[in-house]
Amino acid sequence: MTKTIALLGATGSIGRQTLEVARELGLTVAALTAHTNIDLLERQARQFRPRLAAVYDAAAAAVLRDRLSDTDIEVLAGEEGLLAAATLAEADTLVTAVMGSVGLAPTLAAIRQGKRIALANKETLVCAGELVMSAAAEYGAEIIPVDSEHSAVFQCLQGCRDRGEVRRILLTCSGGPFYGKTHDQLEHVTAADALRHPNWHMGAKITIDSATLMNKGLEVIEAMRLYALPVEQVQPVIHRQSIVHSLVEFRDGALLAQLGTPDMKLPIRYALTYPYRAEPPDAPLVRLQGGALTFAAPDEDAFPCLRLARQCGKTGGTSCAILNGANEAAVALFLRGDIGFNDIHRCVERALSRVAVKYQPSLADILEADRAARQAIL
Repeated sequence: MTKTIALLGATGSIGRQTLEVARELGLTVAALTAHTNIDLLERQARQFRPRLAAVYDAAAAAVLRDRLSDTDIEVLAGEEGLLAAATLAEADTLVTAVMGSVGLAPTLAAIRQGKRIALANKETLVCAGELVMSAAAEYGAEIIPVDSEHSAVFQCLQGCRDRGEVRRILLTCSGGPFYGKTHDQLEHVTAADALRHPNWHMGAKITIDSATLMNKGLEVIEAMRLYALPVEQVQPVIHRQSIVHSLVEFRDGALLAQLGTPDMKLPIRYALTYPYRAEPPDAPLVRLQGGALTFAAPDEDAFPCLRLARQCGKTGGTSCAILNGANEAAVALFLRGDIGFNDIHRCVERALSRVAVKYQPSLADILEADRAARQAIL
């Protein structure tokens, strides 16, 4: 069980909830990082008194350093700050809750120190899953998923000694705010429409990914890496109620599912207490009386991002880094109002057609593919 955490992405949705759980569990917080939100990071630092606080933006870090000058908290900036936080000796667990590929290098550094990784940054496995899982095996680092779906699969697989026993993984998906709409109907939806998720309260980028179903596509790739399965054995399924978080079907026909309320503190708590479970102060109850649990196949014609992600999962190499980088850049353009909703998948397709795939890539190859993909959509 975790005793001391370093938290990358403290001011985001997952980061804030992680600190709530850490307080409930009585954990020590050794390091906190943020991108630019120094107002919240200062409040968090004063409450949890970490040894280190890091801000990716150098100018913002300088301001925070001045604000915290009355404390003994060290303030660092940029990638150096993230790496220092991730490798802080007293932290036995790194919670990676930053968005995007910026979390890759710090997570790998923590893995090389044999730390437990509570992983909420799916891009780490999407872009560099083979590197990450190989390093985890080499250095004896535990990777515990925080994504609700992958946490559900992780829990269903406890006691499964042989991955050959798994017939398939079913990753559930709410379908987002546009479930049932056609591709043509999606042509003119707005960012405000796309940000109205029916069940989950999340950050803007992941909420848009949920609307395009790219989030589910990235999770398919993530599951392939985490559980060493081909893409054909990882299947998304629409489950509008968000009560069943994922299912595992075994070769004897048995099907195990993990159910719970749509509350991210549940998988966060499990990642920090594994292999034990801790009762929260306000344990939510799953109410099944009178409610139907429904399942349906996703519509890849209306939501091509899911199809693109599955294709990249088959292709391998740097194709997943290209997919992810292009999607991140396209979502940012959509949120700014520069492109339409359906232009997101068109931008990703353009990047995949323009940027060459490298196989058995190094970390440098992966980061270059990410950079090239972002440039290719412009």
